[in-house]
Amino acid sequence: MTSPEQSLSLPIFLQENETSQEFKDLIASMPTEKGWITKHLHQYQGFWYSTRQLPGILACQKHFQAQDGDIFLVSTPKSGSTWLKAVMFSLVNRVSFPDTKQHPLLTNNPHALVPFLEMEYIGKENLDFTNYTFPRLFSTHLPLSSLPRSVEDSDCKLVYLCRNPKDTFVSFWHFSNKLTPIDWVATSLEETFDKFCRGASLYGPFWDHVLGYWKESLERPHRVFFMKYEEMKNEPRIQLRRLSEFLGCPFSLEEENSGVLDEILDLCSFENLSNLEVNKIGRLHSGHEHQAFFRRGEVGDSMNYLTAEMVEKIDMITEQKLHCHGLKF
Repeated sequence: MTSPEQSLSLPIFLQENETSQEFKDLIASMPTEKGWITKHLHQYQGFWYSTRQLPGILACQKHFQAQDGDIFLVSTPKSGSTWLKAVMFSLVNRVSFPDTKQHPLLTNNPHALVPFLEMEYIGKENLDFTNYTFPRLFSTHLPLSSLPRSVEDSDCKLVYLCRNPKDTFVSFWHFSNKLTPIDWVATSLEETFDKFCRGASLYGPFWDHVLGYWKESLERPHRVFFMKYEEMKNEPRIQLRRLSEFLGCPFSLEEENSGVLDEILDLCSFENLSNLEVNKIGRLHSGHEHQAFFRRGEVGDSMNYLTAEMVEKIDMITEQKLHCHGLKF
């Protein structure tokens, strides 16, 4: 067990600080598993969260007030949200920042420009987002069923980014071990694979998370735009056009002809973002190092790590959970 002194020496995202007796009682009533990065995962409303995240999620659900026109970028962890944050920030702010040589992304990590909603509420309740530029951009890993009620009640748009579960898992496993303190035992591929397949991963089960937004995108396509990471990689110009149309800020013919679309894609490319000085140094206020969010960004990298049996198992779960709903990878 981590002592209070040891806890304070850990990065903020690993700290499990003392909380109210009410919260301790709530935690005690929840199913609990050993975490990948954090010490514990707790199941709340059918999904798994770290001890530190839960107060932020509860406060966010209770206090956040969505507004008409808000845009939410939603994904499971390690599905390409860093990349899409950059793309969406550039897209909706292209009139304010037309010069990609003097752009906020050159001096700010994408996570600093598009905040994680539930993370902002950790240790806070009364947050004021009224000074945010319209349209307000937020990101979240929350499943559809756990979003704040005000999101459902307002005229918001949700952009959901999904990634092949095999690549998502391997990327998350690398990310977990990169963030694990040196004196902690790194989690094995086999152990975390078992947890991922059982659904005991951060914001998991993966398949339930994806399915919730997939079904919502079919029922309310004007509200939820479902994107696949692989399609964004393979046909970025087509997907960026589709995204701009969904958000109500389509590219004009003049913009197309002057290369605005390609400038955004070049600015937000994995190669450019990962090589920017700001993304090689520094940390988020959560303690995450900027460079931890950039590894390879490739499609199919999981095949270098998973055994044939692992591939077969995860494909079988995907077929059972998603194929009957028309979603395939």
